[in-house]
Amino acid sequence: MAIGIEQVKELRAKTGAGIGDCKKALEQANGDMEASIKWLRERGQQIADKKSSRSSDEGLIHAYIHPPGKIGVMVQISSESDFVAKHEDFKQLCHDVAMHIAAAAPQYVSSEDVDPAKLVSEKEIFRTQALSEGKPEKIVEKIIEGRVKKFYQEVCLLEQAFVKDPDKTIQQLVTECVAKFGENITIKRFARWSVGE
Repeated sequence: MAIGIEQVKELRAKTGAGIGDCKKALEQANGDMEASIKWLRERGQQIADKKSSRSSDEGLIHAYIHPPGKIGVMVQISSESDFVAKHEDFKQLCHDVAMHIAAAAPQYVSSEDVDPAKLVSEKEIFRTQALSEGKPEKIVEKIIEGRVKKFYQEVCLLEQAFVKDPDKTIQQLVTECVAKFGENITIKRFARWSVGE
C-alpha cells in the first residue's frame, strides 16, 4: 500500500514521532492510523527497555507554580546527555510532568517506591472490604490484586493517566521521549507543596 505524505504528517502530529518512523508504522499497519499509533508505542517501549540500563546523569530540575500560587512542584527528570536536557521537547516533558503532579498529587514515583508496610496495610484493608462485601474466599486474592493495581494508579506517578491525555500514562509519555531521543530518560524524584498542608 502506498503511504501518502498527508498520512505521515497526520501520524506525526498525533504522536510526535519522526517522519521515518511514522512512514514505517503506516506501512506496517497498511495505512491504519490507530494500528500505526499502537505500533509506534510498542516500538517505543522496546527502545525504552533497551535504554533503561544506561546511566542518566544529566537532565533538569523543573519548578512549576500552579496559578494562583497555591500549589508548587519541583521535579527532577534525568537524561543521558546535556544535549537532550536542553532540547525544547525535553523541557516540555518536564513541564507537563510537573503540571500533572500539581493536578494529580501522586505520592510516589513508581510502585517500587511504595513503602512495603503501607502495601501490607492496604492489602489488609482490601481483604477486609472484600470479605465484608460477601465475596467468596476463593476470589478474594484476585480482588486484592485488582485493588492493588488501582491503588498504584492512584498514588504512583508513572502509573497515573496523564491529565492532558488520559489515554496514556506518565510512563508512556516518558517512553515516547525515550524513543524520540534514543536515550534513557527517568523521573528521579519530585516534591509537591500546597498552601494549607
